[in-house]
Amino acid sequence: MNSVAYFEIQSDNPAKSAEFYGSIFGWTCTRAPEMPIEYWRVETAGIRGGILKRPAKIPPPQSGTNAFCCSMEVKNFDSVATQILDRGGQVALPKFAVPGVCWQGYFIDPDGNTFGLFQADSKAK
Repeated sequence: MNSVAYFEIQSDNPAKSAEFYGSIFGWTCTRAPEMPIEYWRVETAGIRGGILKRPAKIPPPQSGTNAFCCSMEVKNFDSVATQILDRGGQVALPKFAVPGVCWQGYFIDPDGNTFGLFQADSKAK
């Protein structure tokens, strides 16, 4: 109880976002036609989630994140960062050390959503 158990990503093009995240993180994304909005169910190696049609406009660029930002733990930060950039993502905040804990960074997906990556590393500094 009281831990993150489900996530949702809002998107102007949920099918494209499902392909983006599925190709990078190996998530299985399945359209849910029974939903009253365009919605894709997401299965990960951890918690479940969804990708839904954005119900409102996103904040303008350079205004910061207007959301609850999630970070994915990866084995190789640099390799995954390259995949993100190759598939149309952008760097929001470059890789930095959380001393003694991990390497962290933030990206923007092709639909304007901010998300994080981290690679656990007790020697990060």
